[in-house]
Amino acid sequence: MPETHHLSQATFERLTAELEELTTHGRTEIARKIQAARELGDLSENGDYHAAKEEQGKMEARIRHLQALLEHAEIVEAGASDVVRAGSIVSICYEGDDEPERYLLGSIEERHDEVEHVISPGSPLGQALIGASVGDVVDFEAPGGRLKVEVVDIEG
Repeated sequence: MPETHHLSQATFERLTAELEELTTHGRTEIARKIQAARELGDLSENGDYHAAKEEQGKMEARIRHLQALLEHAEIVEAGASDVVRAGSIVSICYEGDDEPERYLLGSIEERHDEVEHVISPGSPLGQALIGASVGDVVDFEAPGGRLKVEVVDIEG
């Protein structure tokens, strides 16, 4: 079963617009670049042609990524909450650390300037945090063994 991607309404709309732009204008522009490069002659030593084909490959990969992401998207409501949920920005402190770290619990596509790190709700840490409140200590299985974190703050 494909992973559900938790997105805000604004991010869903932004990604939908990006997909529309790539599948219409983006593909048309790449086709023009490839055609112009073909007209320059020998394709085996044509740097413009190879660059355009590489750009086309990257764009098509982004299109496939967006299609899959949007197909399995779940819109999460923003707003204050007493418990951690998808879409929350949560500050946690790892056991033995004094400095809390801020994370967005959601899709990497949601990342923005105020939060550098993102945790997937389906990850072991994300699953442990869902439903936790400020002051709760949760543990989860990490590659290096079990870790504990304390929920210090919850935003949105």
